[in-house]
Amino acid sequence: MSGKADPRPAGEGTTSRARLDRGRGALGPALELVHTGRAPTRAVLTAELGVTRATAGAVAAELEALGLIRVDARPGAAAGSQGRPSHRLEVAEDGPVALAAQVHSDGFRAALVGLGGRIVATTPSCEAVDADPAKVLGAAVEAGAELLRRTGRRCVGAGLAVPSAVAEPEGLALNPLHLDWPVGAPVREIFAACVRDAGITGPAFAGNDVNLAALAEHRHGAGRGARDLLCVATGHRGVGGALVLDGRLHTGSSGLALEVGHLTVNPEGRPCHCGSRGCLDVEADPLALLTTAGRDPGPEGSLLQQANDLIRDEYGDPVVRTAAEALIDRLGLGLAGLVNILNPDRIILGGLHRTLLDADPDRLRAVVADRSLWGRSGGVPILACSLDHNSLAGAAELAWQPVLDDPLAALAEV
Repeated sequence: MSGKADPRPAGEGTTSRARLDRGRGALGPALELVHTGRAPTRAVLTAELGVTRATAGAVAAELEALGLIRVDARPGAAAGSQGRPSHRLEVAEDGPVALAAQVHSDGFRAALVGLGGRIVATTPSCEAVDADPAKVLGAAVEAGAELLRRTGRRCVGAGLAVPSAVAEPEGLALNPLHLDWPVGAPVREIFAACVRDAGITGPAFAGNDVNLAALAEHRHGAGRGARDLLCVATGHRGVGGALVLDGRLHTGSSGLALEVGHLTVNPEGRPCHCGSRGCLDVEADPLALLTTAGRDPGPEGSLLQQANDLIRDEYGDPVVRTAAEALIDRLGLGLAGLVNILNPDRIILGGLHRTLLDADPDRLRAVVADRSLWGRSGGVPILACSLDHNSLAGAAELAWQPVLDDPLAALAEV
């Protein structure tokens, strides 16, 4: 319960509290419904929770008292609708935030993320990534702490996205190849220590960047409504994948599932860091595009930016188009194999892959349909990721999850 005084008459307050006590277990599910946009009104919330209108009202009022959501004081009905007008529900714009940090081969960034996946504030991307993870994570957390001081927001916890498989339960970065960090670096432990040293309360988490991007897209972006969502993306280096099943990330027995970057798509192709040859990781990332197009990476801007700019600005150049088509074909071959194994009901693409899809959507979809058994029977929707900073938003989802599970208990600890 919140510590705020109840302004209602004694009898009315007692009745409302009795309703809330009956619906206490619904606080978390109710918050998640509003957080993901699936309960825009109190009427929808009532139906989704399967409780009485009065109980839903008491639950919504308590979430509002906790500063998590806003209940429209003047309900209104949509034009042409029938029945009693319903109160609209929205996440509180001035409510608590989670601190999110992301590290990639070309830099790191921190942000504050509210409920609903809203980026409240973000720092500029820093381009220097030290070989010592403690220095990088310390700098990222301090940048986030400065945002908290500047905004005065309450923080529920912190989440970190890294371009590496993160082994559970230890939170070790097993393959931070493009960061020059030690293999098996205890990133969650280091990150949590940096968070504590910065005076930030609440739990700290760490996860793979593409896993977290998929989680954010499933809750707030292009993956909403999908039951079995496959996400494949290339950011600054390498290729990652993630699978969301029934709203939960599929991470395997120890957090290492969906290492799609090491699918072989060109047996005679480039040597891969894993010891194989022709993996998606080295055949369909920004460096592969620049190399195939005969372009030397320049010092200005990240590899991802340079590759995206090349396609957007020079796709009419036959050499650039041929290079892009080669990447599309390799990506499509990898996606087809994943479709055969996983049978997803939607695929979303991020980073350079999103740009390739935009450049030639028919070619990519045709390759996937032609090379996959299930693709021939009707096709799998292939969409572009729709969120800016989706890995940051996904890192924040890790920090928000305890609040979504039990708002009263989680907020009592921060």
